Amino acid sequence: MTTPERTPDPAPTVEAVPGPTTPTATAGRMPTAGAGPEAAPRPDTGPDTGPVAAPAAATGPEVGSRQGDAASGTAPDAGLERWRLLLGSAAEQHTGPLSPGGAGRDAALDWLYGRDPDLARRGVRRSGVTSRTGGNGPSALTTVDWLDDIHRLFPKETVERLERDAVERYGIQEIVTDPAVLERVEPSPTLLRAVLRTKHLMNPEVLRAARRIVESVVRQLLSRLRPEVRRAFHGTRSRTPSRVPLARDFDFRRTVRANLAHYQPAERRLLIERAHFHSRTRRHMTQWQLILLVDQSGSMAGSVIHSAVTAACLWGLPGLKTHLVAFDTQVVDLTADVTDPVELLMRVQLGGGTDIARAVRYAAGLVENPRRTIVALVTDFYEGGDAYQLVRSVRSLVEQGTTVLGLAALDEDAEPDYDRGTAARLAEAGAHVGAMTPGHLAEFVAERLGR
Repeated sequence: MTTPERTPDPAPTVEAVPGPTTPTATAGRMPTAGAGPEAAPRPDTGPDTGPVAAPAAATGPEVGSRQGDAASGTAPDAGLERWRLLLGSAAEQHTGPLSPGGAGRDAALDWLYGRDPDLARRGVRRSGVTSRTGGNGPSALTTVDWLDDIHRLFPKETVERLERDAVERYGIQEIVTDPAVLERVEPSPTLLRAVLRTKHLMNPEVLRAARRIVESVVRQLLSRLRPEVRRAFHGTRSRTPSRVPLARDFDFRRTVRANLAHYQPAERRLLIERAHFHSRTRRHMTQWQLILLVDQSGSMAGSVIHSAVTAACLWGLPGLKTHLVAFDTQVVDLTADVTDPVELLMRVQLGGGTDIARAVRYAAGLVENPRRTIVALVTDFYEGGDAYQLVRSVRSLVEQGTTVLGLAALDEDAEPDYDRGTAARLAEAGAHVGAMTPGHLAEFVAERLGR
């Protein structure tokens, strides 16, 4: 997508920078009562500007002089303008009016966060900016207009945060179901999750546009995860020297020690006459199986995406046979599509019930050598089927020698949200329960293959 160039404002510009957590409300901008200013998206004056200290109480001659400056037409104070964007129009009597650029940012923020129903309950008034000026007169701000505005007014990190809140917090599904909007959005993992949740509502034209998001995000994930996964399967370094000159095996310390005689003090250079390298121990690659069972309920969207990409990264590694199985109340074996994670994700249908026991029974039928098999169950453990049969099936696999992993999350954040009661019973049955990033899963599998 082509992002419109940002036109500099005559006054100091303000950019809202998202905080690490979900925004919560202060006086008028955000929805949760009583939160401090650090809980909301923090306006910023640019990439080099740090957090702003809380302004002094709105009394005294200093505040009066600032308001007088604003009234006389001078540029508003950048710090006060940031607080005005954060707190909403109710703070304007103390901060002064916004610059033209700040007014545009305020309109974009108000279009999104002003729709929160909690604001009306608390009696917080909207900023009053519900239209935009363009052409010959004002017009209603549409989703397309809003996307154009935020890409022009905010940095990329803030745009991603605003789009995520629009989709996940306020359910503005036009972002992923309107072809005109899909042409403008920047592909991101948030939008990919939204596409997977809503693609059953899309007509063929919209699906073709949405596929661009899927392809772009999967390509980014593959480029980031594939080296990490492959690295886990390389042999470990040993102290034995090697005559094979590989950059990844370069022995820096030994090379420096061996060439100290060639150090040139005047030029502060060390001439390397001979480089030294480590050798590597080669893992004994007995054939193993990795069976990835992935819960495709709506809350597991992130894990579904990373499971598909991880399976693609693991596919074809020596000594490893990978299966990928998705389940809800039914079980679908997606192994045939593992090499094409884009097509695989377009086949996944998020939502529905969950029958984990049925999926584990299916996995048990795929096991060829129990002592050379890892079953990775990626789920939130909220069992809609027979919990007793689930525990019994897991215990049976463990007793046969199969390694069972119960992963409450498989994504970059590894932040689990799961049924702790069911997870505890599976742990008692012998499963390893926790959460992993794809890289940690690869390391775990590689460690087992090296045994």
